[in-house]
Amino acid sequence: MLVAGIAAVALLATGDLDPGRLRAMGPGMLPRAIAAILGLAGLALIAAAFLKDGEPIGRWPLRGPVFISLAVIAFALTIRTVGLALAGPLVMLLGGAASPEVRWKELAIFAVVTTVACAGLFRFALGLPIPVLILPGFRL
Repeated sequence: MLVAGIAAVALLATGDLDPGRLRAMGPGMLPRAIAAILGLAGLALIAAAFLKDGEPIGRWPLRGPVFISLAVIAFALTIRTVGLALAGPLVMLLGGAASPEVRWKELAIFAVVTTVACAGLFRFALGLPIPVLILPGFRL
């Protein structure tokens, strides 16, 4: 039902866009086609759920969505205030905490290596204006 609902929202949101024709596609053609395919898949899943017996879904674990949401929020709050050097490891550690099978030592090493690689790529290789480290009286 979630898939069919997302498709319905997408169809409503793209209602103002001109779909054009097959020979001259408009800006609304691709999003509406994808929404229609997604809606059909959602309806097929709903029909299959009524036709086949299966195991009940059970409780949904909240750990993953909570920690992933916290990681996104933490990154948004820290990237411009302290820079990538602290925001990067923070988001990776919070994101890693979403799994109950997390191995903290390996995750910490991964976070540091990935942050260094991201800083090197985005700031120094591509020249993007991403702050690497912001401390009182110091900015890199």
